[in-house]
Amino acid sequence: MAIDLCNKSPAALADGKAGAWADAAADPVLLEDLGTEQRDALNFAYRTTLSNVDPRFVAGDPAAWASDFGYALDRVAIRLDNRSNDELREQALNHPDPAMREQALFEYADRDHGDAIELLAEAIRNDRDRQVRWDALWAVEKLGGPEAVATLQTFLKDSDPEIAEWSKLFISELQTGDPAFDGRAGRFTPGRTFDETIFLLIHCDLYVRLDDSNQHWGKISLAPQGLARIYGQAHACPNVATREKQLVIAKTIEGLHADGSPHVDNYLFRGFTDRTRRDRGNFFFESLVPRPFFKSGRADDPSAGVREANIGFARYGTWHLEPQFKVHDEWAIRYVRGRFQGWGHVNLARIAGKPLEEILTPGNGVLSTLHDPEVGPMTNAFILGTFKGKLNDWDGDGVIDLNSRDVYSTVDGEIDSDQDGVPDEPGLTCCDWTTQQQLP
Repeated sequence: MAIDLCNKSPAALADGKAGAWADAAADPVLLEDLGTEQRDALNFAYRTTLSNVDPRFVAGDPAAWASDFGYALDRVAIRLDNRSNDELREQALNHPDPAMREQALFEYADRDHGDAIELLAEAIRNDRDRQVRWDALWAVEKLGGPEAVATLQTFLKDSDPEIAEWSKLFISELQTGDPAFDGRAGRFTPGRTFDETIFLLIHCDLYVRLDDSNQHWGKISLAPQGLARIYGQAHACPNVATREKQLVIAKTIEGLHADGSPHVDNYLFRGFTDRTRRDRGNFFFESLVPRPFFKSGRADDPSAGVREANIGFARYGTWHLEPQFKVHDEWAIRYVRGRFQGWGHVNLARIAGKPLEEILTPGNGVLSTLHDPEVGPMTNAFILGTFKGKLNDWDGDGVIDLNSRDVYSTVDGEIDSDQDGVPDEPGLTCCDWTTQQQLP
């Protein structure tokens, strides 16, 4: 989350440094051209961001704008990534592992350096991994401002249509608060469990309580690929008939099982959705699922003991519908964005003194809860982040795929290895660690 506060302090905007928005880039959208709802949303975002600065800048009651726990922790937490800025710049462009290149990019941007957008743009131009490229585009949007808009505009005609569309989407969000899309057709595949399978980009900060005094906190900022490597790549899986009250987040961790099979970890969310506008839904969903809690701090590693516990998580945000994509005579979700929060356990002894390559490994972090007599005292991480996901063309045929992604879940979150809609074992939503051989 803290990257979202970068490039926005009063000092960064002082003395007219930002310039007029009309001079920011080609074809600017002016504030007076926005609709009332768009302007209201941007004003809310503006006041919320000010929670990071002098509270006297905040209009009205500070309880509404200055009570974000994650932002409060970000002011006092020490970085647990102690790489130098020069190391980050070098690894962002040259590390052989794309997840590590991306991690260096996000860490550098999170440090609020003046040349962060320039470094991100270089990676977007030259990186060989398309996910590094579109995640770096997202980091540019997070930094925001006229330079971000101008940078994103240089990728509107990229040869990769997903890079071009993400650029268009982020520019529109920065200028209007709403996404925009290209004109490609979409394809719905009948007979699959879910009407849509939306690949999620997730960025988060883990704020780790370093001792019982509550005065010392550490921070680990996870870029999307690093987060997916540890906790699993997530897909949002809605069905039109139930999407306003129920959703499955299907996750898979690669590289955890010795036989090469993915580690499946599904979460059933329920909540409310506001549908006062036909083109979108504003939602708040929660999940509470039974999970084995591994006291070692690593998934499927029972060496320090295992405790069965109920793990909770919350996600909230907005999904935007596409009138051109129809599923069961209803508009499909084209794009979703929002925030999430939860609790975790980080085994500090396991990661102390190790290079980041040995920390960002499959399953090397577990979600947790405060509401269990054994697990609660071991919970030492507050997890706060943002997510975005849009429909993509995954097979390169020029048509956007609505529900082609492989997700191993029933509509209720139970594991479904052959994706036939029938659970492998009723009630089982996470791989049974007792039947899997873990990689060392």
